[in-house]
Amino acid sequence: MPELLYNPWFYATAIPAVILVGLSKGGLGGAMGFAGVPIMALTVSPVQAAAILLPILILMDGVSLWSWRGNYDRETLWDMLPGAMAGIALGWLLAAYVTVEGVRLVVGVVAIAFVSRWLYQKLWTRMVRIQPRNRLLAGFWSLISGFTSFVAHVGGPPYQVYALARGLDPKIFTGTSVIFFAVVNVVKLVPYFALGQFDATNLTASLVLLPLAPLATLAGVWIVRRLRPDTFYAVSYLTVAAISVKLVWDAVAQLF
Repeated sequence: MPELLYNPWFYATAIPAVILVGLSKGGLGGAMGFAGVPIMALTVSPVQAAAILLPILILMDGVSLWSWRGNYDRETLWDMLPGAMAGIALGWLLAAYVTVEGVRLVVGVVAIAFVSRWLYQKLWTRMVRIQPRNRLLAGFWSLISGFTSFVAHVGGPPYQVYALARGLDPKIFTGTSVIFFAVVNVVKLVPYFALGQFDATNLTASLVLLPLAPLATLAGVWIVRRLRPDTFYAVSYLTVAAISVKLVWDAVAQLF
């Protein structure tokens, strides 16, 4: 058995990471699931953490797809999935040249600006403006989401810059997000295999952690279905803000 599986510190980070990602996959706080890789990176490399989590993410996606079946916005998926596929391809092509720290810094800064705009509208103008359908913006933000999801597992904030601003019903928003990232994660399997990120150690670690995936995801579904729309959006935006600050902090610490 790989030494990693006998390391108690690995489980001390991996178990909370999987639970946090599962709650996010269930629909609670959208972007907070992307804290999973940074948490696991306390005991393994970020690349290894991402490889271990990807099969777990796909199982969670399956649970979420079943839990939120029938809840989705066709226009958002139609407008955003092609850009995400292009973003994954771009990430694959540039994998050797792009630094994870640089991606985290850019994503964090953009997401903080996005949340700041929401707070300004909420607190000062008392009215949050709903973004109408815009295929150009959808294509741009989904391209960024696919790219950053492949490079650093932080596709949530760019996706939410467009999707949250549309003001969809929480169930529709969650179901749409579930389908979007389920497709993104399955497609990412191909380049991850091609880059050699699935070895015996990582796949065994994924298998050991796998039983936590459906339990954490269903817990997230249970909580979201009991939240009022105003509370859901407040939690989502504030979670994006917290993760964005963490991304910027980590990136600056690594770069400087």
